[in-house]
Amino acid sequence: MDRPGAVFDAGNQERKAYTVDGSVEMKIFSGNGSQALTRGICEHLGVRQGEAIVSGFSDGEIRVQIQEHIRGRDVFLVNSTSPPVNQHLMELLILIDAVKRASAERITAVIPYFGYARQDRKDKARVPITAKLVANLITAAGADRVLTVDLHSGQIQGFFDIPLDHLAADIVFCECLWKEKLQENTIVISPDMGSVRRAREFANRLGIPLAIVDKRRPRENESEVMNVIGSVEGKHALILDDMIDTGGTLVKAAKAIKDHGALSVRACATHPVFSGPALDNIENSVIEELLVCDSVPLCARAAANPRFRVLSLAPLIGEAIRRIHRNESVSSLFQV
Repeated sequence: MDRPGAVFDAGNQERKAYTVDGSVEMKIFSGNGSQALTRGICEHLGVRQGEAIVSGFSDGEIRVQIQEHIRGRDVFLVNSTSPPVNQHLMELLILIDAVKRASAERITAVIPYFGYARQDRKDKARVPITAKLVANLITAAGADRVLTVDLHSGQIQGFFDIPLDHLAADIVFCECLWKEKLQENTIVISPDMGSVRRAREFANRLGIPLAIVDKRRPRENESEVMNVIGSVEGKHALILDDMIDTGGTLVKAAKAIKDHGALSVRACATHPVFSGPALDNIENSVIEELLVCDSVPLCARAAANPRFRVLSLAPLIGEAIRRIHRNESVSSLFQV
């Protein structure tokens, strides 16, 4: 048997050892925002998904009931706060409260897609910092730690007063691209100045150059592409972004790149939110293929579109859960 990790109380006294095979002490439950992804995580770990009722009463209130013994267990609650955002956020908060009251030893909120992440600062007078409020709610509900993927703004990590593990989906995209073998003259594109650091690390991992699209956003959910920094002429462009909402940024960036002489345009985006006219925008764009992750379930129309390809985060999140459970390093997942 592998060596167990240990959890300590405030007095540094060992309270309970966790075995690492995950068959008893680890419990994984899901809200309605991440059912398919949670099944994949459990399959990767070789554990049974925990049984819980997450439904609604006739008046719209959320009903949660954990249907198995979890006292003293290491509990992981998986739920993206994706559309409907408020519904899935409340499911997560109520799940946390339910397992806390059932005497779980440790509670980790696994949030593959963290909604409200774009409301991370006061950019206008008299507006809230809703991302901070959500962090406070998750902490107040009783979570001991958080596991999430590709936050829209890295500073949100500091909004939590509990440990947070921040995973990067870049490794998932890289593994896919490595297997397929990149076309010659491929170049990574950052769709805006705020994404340059991530795009540079992605390009370095793939061993290819980087270009940047400089854009200006005149109003919410709209973007205007200004110019392309770097040469894309005669190259195959690969845009990297953390999420797609209406698709305006992505589509206009793709058009600017194509207008500057790129041979083809593909894109990778972790979170396929696809709100409003997103599908129409992408389907009518020059983007030939879009790789996304399953942090947000695709609607039927998107799932049926051969231009979209879904890569699963289950192995990445599952391995992170295994390491958290064993009290091992999570950051070593991303060492090249």
